[in-house]
Amino acid sequence: MIFFLSLLVLTAVARLIGGLGVAYLRRTRTCMRLALAFSMIFFGADHLLTPERYLPMIESWLPFATFIIAITGICEIAGGLGLLIPKTQRLAGIMLAIYFVAVFPANVHNAVHGLQVQGLPASEWYYWVRLCFQPLAVWWALYCTDVIYTSGHAKTSFTQRR
Repeated sequence: MIFFLSLLVLTAVARLIGGLGVAYLRRTRTCMRLALAFSMIFFGADHLLTPERYLPMIESWLPFATFIIAITGICEIAGGLGLLIPKTQRLAGIMLAIYFVAVFPANVHNAVHGLQVQGLPASEWYYWVRLCFQPLAVWWALYCTDVIYTSGHAKTSFTQRR
């Protein structure tokens, strides 16, 4: 939930800056993409700097838990950086959406087992509510990179947009 709060706050700050005259930040999707990029880089770095916080989230039967945490951190950083490069933004959005689906089982595990994770609320409800936000993360990654559209936008194929 802290992740989603960071998305909302960073998007709002970027929109405010856009409203003050920074033309690049006048488009909401751009602000959302930058918020996602910075959030992914921050939380990915947290995976690498404090892996012990994430150990309780890994199923006990999985080998090399620390390695898995490092890989997820690297994926998050790579996704965040990809969002900042115009030629890789759409691919990064797609890959992050896949990533959010891939980590969903770990979030289910947390909710079912009521884990105590350093830096996260100890309440059981927190993990269940967090599951409800997972589809939002998938949508956010696809929407802010123009992979999906609203009815008011012209739709073009992936190959036409390259």
